[in-house]
Amino acid sequence: MAEGEYRWPCAACGADLRFSPGAAELRCDHCGHVQPIPDAPLPVRTKALGELDLARGLALDIPETAMEEPRTTPCPSCGALVEFQGADHAAECPFCATPVVVGTGTNRQIKPQAVLPFRLTQTEARAAMTKWLGRLWFAPNGLVDYARKGRALSGLYVPFWTFDAATRSRYSGQRGTYYYETRTVTVQVDGKTQQRQEQVRKTRWQSVTGRVARAFDDILVLASRSLQRGYTDGLQPWDLTALEPYRADYLAGFTAEGYTVALAEGHGMAQQIMAQVIHGDVRLDIGGDEQRVTSVATDYSAETFKHVLLPVWMAAYKYNGKTYRFVVNGQTGKVQGERPWSVWKIALAVLVLVALIAGVVLASEM
Repeated sequence: MAEGEYRWPCAACGADLRFSPGAAELRCDHCGHVQPIPDAPLPVRTKALGELDLARGLALDIPETAMEEPRTTPCPSCGALVEFQGADHAAECPFCATPVVVGTGTNRQIKPQAVLPFRLTQTEARAAMTKWLGRLWFAPNGLVDYARKGRALSGLYVPFWTFDAATRSRYSGQRGTYYYETRTVTVQVDGKTQQRQEQVRKTRWQSVTGRVARAFDDILVLASRSLQRGYTDGLQPWDLTALEPYRADYLAGFTAEGYTVALAEGHGMAQQIMAQVIHGDVRLDIGGDEQRVTSVATDYSAETFKHVLLPVWMAAYKYNGKTYRFVVNGQTGKVQGERPWSVWKIALAVLVLVALIAGVVLASEM
């Protein structure tokens, strides 16, 4: 059997097993046989959930055991790098529903260190999605029923990078402190000119410099180009304390995507996220009523990373000739996605609003 190709035959009937969400076990849909997934020994667990040195990772100077060459298939439509597990050799792309066939090509990649197993079943994920769709304003009436009765959701393990770093930042800027001055103004009251005094707020600026420090832990960066970052950011938070050492058993019956955002690019994205947090720290350190940040110079140390797989239920529905995608956090049930708009509902709402405004105007003229 080629590296990266797995099968999970049922010990009772020989059919393929699949991972059962919410339980550390593989289950046979054919005969119901259950096969527990044993816990990883503590030394293996500690090593697997540990961090890798970032500098060595960027240079690909990491142990061979941390690398792999899985069979992957790029989707001819959206470009997603899909890795199939088990005996499946053909399926639909979970991102765009395009039929894809597993090829024989390999792609040397950093192996996932950890996986967050699915907790929600497909039924639970569909219920969460249906509830989310039902709360949408101006959605077509039949959308919820269409989604509820639509084709099965796809269970997908999405690749992410996590980054840790210790940072020390030097900054310069200005602290603004409010003060008030009294001035006399002339106003018209009942056709008469009067003079009044009022308080006018002004800002006194003072140049400041300083230092801030922060340790970052598990900054998550999407390592896929097939999903919009806005969707996956919206699925947060994830409970990463539930990560398990990577083993193919958790992928049985599911699809995994290979990363298409390289480690170096992901590191750059992580530093942008860190920079936003550091900027907030600088403003707090400057203090006062207003702040102006002129410059921030940050030193990074103790930088490490992990490659992890997180669970997402996904559906791509076609409604009135257009495809809409929905994603569900396979751990929490949080939903994000595209949504259609009902032109008729919007038009009706506009007409009602116009009628209400006209009624208010007529009432005020009577």
